[in-house]
Amino acid sequence: MRSSVVAALRAAGCVFAEDEAELIFTAARTASEITAMVDRRVAGEPLEIVVGRAEFHGLLITVEPGVFVPRRRTEFLVDQALALTPDAGLVVDLCCGSGAVGAALAASPAAPRLHAADIDPVAVRCARRNLAPYEGHVHEGDLYAALPDALRGRIDVLTANVPYVPSDEVRLLPAEAREHEPPAALDGGTDGLDLLRRVAAGAPRWLAPGGALLVETSERQAPAALAAFTGAGLDARLAHEEEYGTTVVIGLRR
Repeated sequence: MRSSVVAALRAAGCVFAEDEAELIFTAARTASEITAMVDRRVAGEPLEIVVGRAEFHGLLITVEPGVFVPRRRTEFLVDQALALTPDAGLVVDLCCGSGAVGAALAASPAAPRLHAADIDPVAVRCARRNLAPYEGHVHEGDLYAALPDALRGRIDVLTANVPYVPSDEVRLLPAEAREHEPPAALDGGTDGLDLLRRVAAGAPRWLAPGGALLVETSERQAPAALAAFTGAGLDARLAHEEEYGTTVVIGLRR
């Protein structure tokens, strides 16, 4: 059966068919589940959604249909945030999706107190499952409006993996993303920076003195993203990682 699964995946264009088959056999409990998973993958569904989990920063993150799949390039955002997270500090993850970034931060030796938020109820449900082992609090709502007012002015590290694909470029994304992930998690507006600007503008009211905001963006958008941070009154800089081409904007509250 394994060889037929590999053949079906390879015929569907899966470059790493052997590896994908191994993941499917590991996740499935019965032969019928294997068949169903292979059919879903051949139809173009993301492998992570098919098997129900994604590897991220050394953790296995539960994902489900309708949730943005965490990208390995975002591990660089986590690394930059960890370098700024004090022990037992207060960390907030906006646009949390599945809760992958928050889980990676909460699992660190710093063991921060964690709050996360997302506007999508499917993402919130998924994040609550992933953050439950860390006693993370997950709120549903639009950016800062979702957070308890008691957090205002107290956040040590604020992360936001906002959508940053320009609206007219969403159609250029791989079909796996376009057809199986929520549009709101991909579309960043006309220039891709609508959400980033909103997050930056509100950050000074929520960060503790010296607290940090970190947002992932593209290298092309970095100058405009940096300007949004400085325009909001943050001391801003860029960090870049070569392997995945990840750019993170970091802003400190003065």
